[in-house]
Amino acid sequence: MTYAPMQPPLRVGIVGSGFVAKLRADILTQDPRTEVMAIAGTLAKATAIAQELQIPHVHQYWSEMVIRDDIDLVVVCNVNRDHSAVVRQAMRSGKHVIVEYPLAFTYSEAQELINLAQQQNLMLHVEHIELLGGVHQLVLENLSKIGNPFYARYVTKSPQRPVPDKWTYKSDLFGFPLTAAVSRINRITALFGKVQQVSCQLRDDSDRDHSFKSCICNAQLQFENGVLADISYAKGENFWQAERTMELQGSDGAIIFTGDRGKLITADGEIELDAGTTRGLFKKDTEIVLEHLLSTGDRPLYNSHDLILHSIAVANAAEKSATTHQMIALPDFSLS
Repeated sequence: MTYAPMQPPLRVGIVGSGFVAKLRADILTQDPRTEVMAIAGTLAKATAIAQELQIPHVHQYWSEMVIRDDIDLVVVCNVNRDHSAVVRQAMRSGKHVIVEYPLAFTYSEAQELINLAQQQNLMLHVEHIELLGGVHQLVLENLSKIGNPFYARYVTKSPQRPVPDKWTYKSDLFGFPLTAAVSRINRITALFGKVQQVSCQLRDDSDRDHSFKSCICNAQLQFENGVLADISYAKGENFWQAERTMELQGSDGAIIFTGDRGKLITADGEIELDAGTTRGLFKKDTEIVLEHLLSTGDRPLYNSHDLILHSIAVANAAEKSATTHQMIALPDFSLS
């Protein structure tokens, strides 16, 4: 897609007042190609960020901010439930958009937003910084060395005691766990393509106000190319040891990561793989987006709309499977 030419500084509005919003604001206020004009969020938090970073305008309501005439780019970092509504209004107001995953809770909403971006000739970038990280890059670099892959496993467990009184532990705001954490699916589908069938199990302790203290969600994916994958996402008070593991098994070897340290195992022996730190990935994501916009779309983004859509389709199938206790076959969503 080619956009209308834009000259720096790009004028930015930020929706959200939590950790990621503050991180984005820090990065953008230090970049000479951008000028952060406004922030919308919880009033006390948004005001504090604005005062620290000298952002001139603060809004309590994002619906007021995204229609401002002095904004070119909206960065969406608020609660998951509202992502699709903010993105829709921002693009209808003629703004380019960066949004943290998930783009939307459902495939149909996500497809509608992508269609709107194309109709309006606007950038819609969904952040998936795990694709920029050292683990994913080392997997891509070494995947051919393990022959024909046939099995993948990706597990993240995050103990937290006590759980905070935050939206990330309220299911109506956070969403189905593998939709909220769709990056886990996105990383695997980026490697192996289209998923054919999904089975999923969910256990949480949600109460009447949708709050929960722990959840675990396990999904089994069967890919069209024959690869089988297990994805597990868990967090909260009922877990006692953190874990972040990625395992790929192939006919000629395996790649196994625990955290950012891994190894390539083949018949010739083991090679250590060090993915380094994850620090700086949001800055890298931001720089890619700015180069994309200021080159009027000539410099590509790192994540495709087709991959984003397919990952959400898989998450929706996982949610249906967890609800019905059945294996779910995916519709014929395209992956280019």
